[in-house]
Amino acid sequence: MDVNVAAAAACAIAGLGVGLTASIAFRWSEREQAKGRRSGTNRNQGLGPAQEPPLPPGVDTVLSVLRSCAIVLGEGDEVVKASSAAYAMGLVRGGAVALDQLLALARGTRRDGEIRQIELELPRPGAARAAEPLAVSVRVAPLGSRLVLVLVEDQTERRRVEAVRRDFVANVSHELKTPVGALSLLSEAVADASDDPEAVQRFAGRMQIEATRLASLVQEIIDLSRVQDDRLMVDPEPVAVDELIAEAIDRCRQQAAAKQILIAAGGIAGLYLHGNRGQLAAALGNLVENAVNYSPPRTRVAIATRRISSAAALGEADGELIEISVTDQGIGISEKDRERVFERFYRVDPARSRQTGGTGLGLSIVKHVAASHGGTVSVWSVEGQGSTFTVRLPAGQAPVDRPLVGGSPQSLSETTPQLAPEA
Repeated sequence: MDVNVAAAAACAIAGLGVGLTASIAFRWSEREQAKGRRSGTNRNQGLGPAQEPPLPPGVDTVLSVLRSCAIVLGEGDEVVKASSAAYAMGLVRGGAVALDQLLALARGTRRDGEIRQIELELPRPGAARAAEPLAVSVRVAPLGSRLVLVLVEDQTERRRVEAVRRDFVANVSHELKTPVGALSLLSEAVADASDDPEAVQRFAGRMQIEATRLASLVQEIIDLSRVQDDRLMVDPEPVAVDELIAEAIDRCRQQAAAKQILIAAGGIAGLYLHGNRGQLAAALGNLVENAVNYSPPRTRVAIATRRISSAAALGEADGELIEISVTDQGIGISEKDRERVFERFYRVDPARSRQTGGTGLGLSIVKHVAASHGGTVSVWSVEGQGSTFTVRLPAGQAPVDRPLVGGSPQSLSETTPQLAPEA
């Protein structure tokens, strides 16, 4: 009897041990399987640490094609997913969001589930503190129950274009208002002086001047609108550089003669460009006219042409460029003005521009014409000594039915008229 009791007790103890061992083994197996499932999901989603939540299906693909910088934040503000643009813009550093404003917006959205949108100015990555900041639009929205999506879009270029458009409209309005107002006042003066022939004649002369200024401004606005998109020319034609120079000199003949300014041309003759003749003539005419208007009396304006290699000038594939330089002995341009001289309506000397009737659009037209012909324009200047504006454009071929001037390159001074000072 005692032996049977002892055997039964031993069997009971053994059964209890087996049950405990099986329970422990089952729990350990479940834990390992759950860990494997989490690590597998993380590997598929590319999330890194095992505790980070996975992205909802399809979100990763959508974020990869967005133009905006995309950042997905987890429950602890950790970066679950970030686009390469977010790293390039400096929004994410070391796996964390680098800007407190973005974190504050994300926490607010996680708290109440509301979509938030704000515009911020951010420092440029790697730039000096004085550099112009980036203007960005930030939109924060919940992504599922635990994640927050932050989209950041760079609006700097759009704001710049809007500012240029506003300035252009304001400047055009101001420039048009001046001659229109003058014509209105002069017409009233003519009406009041109807019994004074000399006054009528004087006021009529002033009205012609203002009407000419108004017509010039309207024409330059039209010219600028045609070339401001900087698109390359379609169906260009051969244009003789000699003819462009002769036309530019003829355009400024009277102004130069009145100030006893010599216009001299030199360089290689028989060169050709490929483009729109009217636009090229307007661009070169604007350069020569500016040189004459901003030069003191009894000085010299020089126009020089040469053929250069595009590899040396622009660092591009080897080819030929035609370089046209216009040099004056005028007031010169300061270094700060040199950076803005090609902007619309920008004037180095507003008082002198009013005296000469300038509109402030001439150099802007030159820049856009050069760009639309695949070329560039630059300026060298020293205050008090003068300026040199240089246009570089791709060389063209002479038409087959039109030989070079004189059959070979020669000095332009032999073929292009010069304007000698009056006695």
